[in-house]
Amino acid sequence: MLTTHHLHHLHHHRGSTAIELDKITNLNTLIVEINSHVALFRDMLIHVGQAKDCPELREKIRKLRRTCVEAFKHTAQILMPQVKSAMADGILTDNPHLVLLFYMAQLFLRELVKSYRLIQVVPMDMSGYYENRAGPSNLGNVISQILLCKQITPDFNEEELCSITKDSQDIAMLLSEMQEYMPQHEAYLERNAALDTNGPWQAKRRQNYICKNMSLLCCVSRPNYL
Repeated sequence: MLTTHHLHHLHHHRGSTAIELDKITNLNTLIVEINSHVALFRDMLIHVGQAKDCPELREKIRKLRRTCVEAFKHTAQILMPQVKSAMADGILTDNPHLVLLFYMAQLFLRELVKSYRLIQVVPMDMSGYYENRAGPSNLGNVISQILLCKQITPDFNEEELCSITKDSQDIAMLLSEMQEYMPQHEAYLERNAALDTNGPWQAKRRQNYICKNMSLLCCVSRPNYL
């Protein structure tokens, strides 16, 4: 991430405009926020199945997960056009924001897979918590009630599993897009020396990693009441 010194250097030696500096500063802020959100998401998952686990915690986890996904999407929408433009102009730069966003997205995808499995193993009865509130995706229930002419009680654990699957697909797509522009030397940081002694990981191996994580979720079906 660029420091104040780097920003000063850019301003005086590269002729960066105020707008360009604002973009860098904004990306710095977004990256720091995502890092904090992902760390908090991981910490919250530690309490699943423990004494602090409760419907309120599950709702906080759900909201934070959605915040993380939207933050990744928003940051990628700002960053990727800049990276692609630089590549199109033949500028092969080591973009620290891209590298950080890629690694954080990898970590978040792992946490999404973990959260999916935790909900499967340790489901939470949310009926009392949500009895006067709509679930994460209530539209399907409303349509089903109209068509079937009967009240349907939503299964919030199943809805969460479906929502996590969709979020995982979105993050995997971002990773697939970003990996094409990752500097090759960064792959050394991903390598486990005990398992791989043949040099940097190539893009194909990164793709296999993403597919491996997504395969854990690919068999999920929609709830039968939607």
